[in-house]
Amino acid sequence: MSKRLLRVSELLKRELGDYISKEFEFPGLLVSIHDVDVTPNLKKAHVYVGVNGDQREINGVIDDLTRQRGAMQAYLGKRVTMKFTPRLEFHADDSVERGVRVLSLLEEIADEDRKEEQELGMD
Repeated sequence: MSKRLLRVSELLKRELGDYISKEFEFPGLLVSIHDVDVTPNLKKAHVYVGVNGDQREINGVIDDLTRQRGAMQAYLGKRVTMKFTPRLEFHADDSVERGVRVLSLLEEIADEDRKEEQELGMD
């Protein structure tokens, strides 16, 4: 990815994070923008949103954000000087959840290895 696209992505990520924290309320949920991936022609931006909730809550947050896409694009148009304001597409990002799952599996493997070593008297 070019430096320009990276800068635009980071700028959009920061501005969207600010907008969401000011304009939306998600009681009991932590909602954050994990990443923004802008297409090379700058016409579309894929926004990856992290939500600490079950699938129903995650879908609800994505639906709320999608319904307010026009307001967010207008906000970005005022805050960010670009020829085009990218069309926002929101996606649930489960990378943190997957990371936690991988860490717990690695922990289980390490526990099993320790048990085997103790049984064999190798500790």
